[in-house]
Amino acid sequence: MKRQKLISLSLLLAVSMVLSACGSNDSGEGSSDKPTIKLGYLPITHAVPLYIEAQMNEEEDQPFNIELVKFPSWPDLMDALNTGRIDGASALVTVAMRAKEQGIDLKAVALGHRDGNVLIAANEIDSVQDLVGETFAVPHKFSTHNVLLYQMLKTEGVAYEDVDVVEMPPAEMPAALSEGRIAGYVVAEPFGAQSVVLETGKVLYQDNEVWENSVDCALILHNDFIQDNQETAQAFVNSYVEAGNKAELKDDHVKEISSEYMDVNDEVMDLSFEWISYDDLRIPEDSYEQLRTYLKEMGLTDNPPSYEEFVDQTLIDEAM
Repeated sequence: MKRQKLISLSLLLAVSMVLSACGSNDSGEGSSDKPTIKLGYLPITHAVPLYIEAQMNEEEDQPFNIELVKFPSWPDLMDALNTGRIDGASALVTVAMRAKEQGIDLKAVALGHRDGNVLIAANEIDSVQDLVGETFAVPHKFSTHNVLLYQMLKTEGVAYEDVDVVEMPPAEMPAALSEGRIAGYVVAEPFGAQSVVLETGKVLYQDNEVWENSVDCALILHNDFIQDNQETAQAFVNSYVEAGNKAELKDDHVKEISSEYMDVNDEVMDLSFEWISYDDLRIPEDSYEQLRTYLKEMGLTDNPPSYEEFVDQTLIDEAM
């Protein structure tokens, strides 16, 4: 008899646990039923559409959740992306191209921004020729920033080899300039604007003066994520395009959201936004092919992936 009671009690407990679990799954907004897209970023203005989209995701009923993962450097971000710890990222298109070249199946599905890469020099640098023998910082040798430096020097008749080009974390560059450790730098915003606002540096060239319609940061996704979650990927890019259009307003709401990710004052934020655009985030084939040409010309790679191999324009074409 006791044994029967124990069995009955065990069955009741089991049923109770099942019902409790079911009730738990049905509670709230049902967010547990939605796929979560993990996306990497660095705290720069080039990732503002992701910041806006993450806010939209919290406020709107979307068929997916977004988890933004902050990284301190491009190598750290790319390690997470290449090993599949994140589904995608706002990343330097060039380092993603290199990963693709090395066999990581990544796709660039949209730009992160247009323009917004300023070549900054110390106040005593009056011309590009003054950079000969000086140290100039880039965030990564395999970057559009390095290409912009190369193009500026080439246009002004200065050999790239006559400048000491060093890699440096973006956040360190303004301090390095003010301390005299470097004579200039080119990097994503808001770090260029910081030196200008502090009056420790000045604009030597805007990126569009060196290379019009340059391709820099892009929204990168794993191809298997796209193929295995086509409806989710499309909904995500639809929302990303909308976020880009909102970011282009550069109003108080956009600045408020951006300030949650970037620790800069209003003056720096305003100047950074003057230099950048988010309204058309398609990846132009001619600009991409020009980037491939520059990378080969600089001896950085022999066989960068073609536009067809690396860029998936179908999602943003559907979204636009």
